[in-house]
Amino acid sequence: MIYLDNAATTKPLFDAIKYAERFNEEEFFNPSALYSGGLKNHKEIQIAKDVLLNAISCGKHDVIFTSCGSESNNQAIFGMAKRGVVVTTMGEHSAVYKPFTELKNRGLEVYFAKLDRFGCVDVEDLLNLVSKNNVTFVSVVHVNNETGAINDINAIAEKVKKINKNIIFHSDGVQAFGKIPFRLSENVDLYSVSAHKINALKGTGALFKKKNLTLPPYIFGGGQEGGLRSGTENIFGIKVFEYAVKEKYSNMQNNYQIVTALKQIFVDELDKNLFDVISSESSSPYIVSLSAKGVKGEVVLHMLEEDGIIIGNGSACSSKNRYSRVIEACGYKNNDGIIRVSFSPYLNQDDVKFAAQKINERTQKLQRIMKK
Repeated sequence: MIYLDNAATTKPLFDAIKYAERFNEEEFFNPSALYSGGLKNHKEIQIAKDVLLNAISCGKHDVIFTSCGSESNNQAIFGMAKRGVVVTTMGEHSAVYKPFTELKNRGLEVYFAKLDRFGCVDVEDLLNLVSKNNVTFVSVVHVNNETGAINDINAIAEKVKKINKNIIFHSDGVQAFGKIPFRLSENVDLYSVSAHKINALKGTGALFKKKNLTLPPYIFGGGQEGGLRSGTENIFGIKVFEYAVKEKYSNMQNNYQIVTALKQIFVDELDKNLFDVISSESSSPYIVSLSAKGVKGEVVLHMLEEDGIIIGNGSACSSKNRYSRVIEACGYKNNDGIIRVSFSPYLNQDDVKFAAQKINERTQKLQRIMKK
């Protein structure tokens, strides 16, 4: 199998699971328990938090462990967007877009900033919305999960804060964390990440928050995570996440170069008579979005599966929708030929080249069938 849907999920690292297996087999104790095993695991969670903070924080943030990126987004949004006007972008993952829609249902005034043709937010439009309204909360995705477009969230956050320093700025960093070299500035108040996007386990996520920010809990109960996220911590998942973060950030530049080369090989092999490449050259090297001309992306996806090649057709969380909301916002209206290919540094070049050739072959065959 050649797996090219790494933006949807990634294969857990064997070494990460090996590193953490003692927390699943012998040291499985509840981190809230007062006996020595529980107290030790409580300290192990703090060690994992320090690893995450050292990876990207400027020293102004704390970390809350959650169950996933979606929960992190929801806690940030529903915890801080309580009143006034809120602004986000048309390029957000459903885990941000749908909570903003719910805010509108609850009576808040909600605005969605436009995108450029590659999926980046139109910064001028965003700042215009912020400057003309009594905005309290802004959320801008770091890396678009469908096109790979990269938003300079530090620069955008700084501009937003210049308009009003009291605005809370959040970013969904799920497709950036562990992949794109960057550090959070102090202007970013909240930042959501997910473990299973960087070769750790599903069921673990985290929310970075500014230390001086009073964030209410989203899940109530036993008061874990400093009272901000109740529920017994997933110690095994957290320690797997810790290892994956160490691996990603110790090999960041090398991984980035490997994946950049893989993406270029893939794009070079594509038959441009069959596809439009939506992703820009400056987008994340981990994601490339294509539009297959005159055919349905879902059909191409299933045909490739017969060849042992796994790709996506946009966000896995929105796969039941015929047309992608994000791709339409980029200007591609009523386009059901979307294909998303997403890479991993553990792929080899021959597999990527073979996959591109098969995508050409299958799409060309499908076009001929459609013309009959």
